[in-house]
Amino acid sequence: MKPGSRRHEPLLAPSLLASDLANLQATAETLAGAEADWLHFDVMDGRFVPNISFGLPVLEALRPHARQPIDVHLMIEQPENYLAAFRDAGATNITVHYETCPHLHRVVEQIKSLGCTAGVALNPATPVSLLEDIAADLDVVLIMSVNPGFGGQTFIPNTLRKVAALKELLLDQGSGALIEVDGGVNETNAGPLVEAGADVLVAGSFVFKSPGGAVPTLARLRKKLRQVVESSAK
Repeated sequence: MKPGSRRHEPLLAPSLLASDLANLQATAETLAGAEADWLHFDVMDGRFVPNISFGLPVLEALRPHARQPIDVHLMIEQPENYLAAFRDAGATNITVHYETCPHLHRVVEQIKSLGCTAGVALNPATPVSLLEDIAADLDVVLIMSVNPGFGGQTFIPNTLRKVAALKELLLDQGSGALIEVDGGVNETNAGPLVEAGADVLVAGSFVFKSPGGAVPTLARLRKKLRQVVESSAK
């Protein structure tokens, strides 16, 4: 399913950063039959965020083993210099940070010209109102529900209000962009996030550090979210 399209049931995007990094091929193959709609791939440069993660060679090696679209989240400075390379390495969706792009419209158009769907991420302290003039051009808006740079952080409660405000802005602007939430997502806050307007939930530690394993954890989360959607439809 293309990241730019909508459906009532939210999408699940397990974050590979929290998986067994020594066995990414095995992880991708396991998730191929799981309740995972996208694979979330975090790229960090040690400059925009205080950490360094995997990059182009890892994505290129992973792509042949992944069945789902790969959702690439660029937490890097000057992302425009690397967009074509990430497309070539296997990215389906490319998300850049508002905070790193002084010429955001140009970068969004560049991503689309490469045949990828375009996302923009907002840090916790960045207001959604700043997207008013570009909302209609976006396929995805990613709301950071933790400060970017590290996995395993605690969900910021204000995210619920922010998602609801973004939903209202997108409707006002006639935008079909999906609302993605990344950081500290778990079984407790997933339902309220969907009720607030989230379309895509990125879950890392909750999925991969669960004692029951990633596949049953995703299945349990999917079941819970289906109940939320069915309840809201009544």
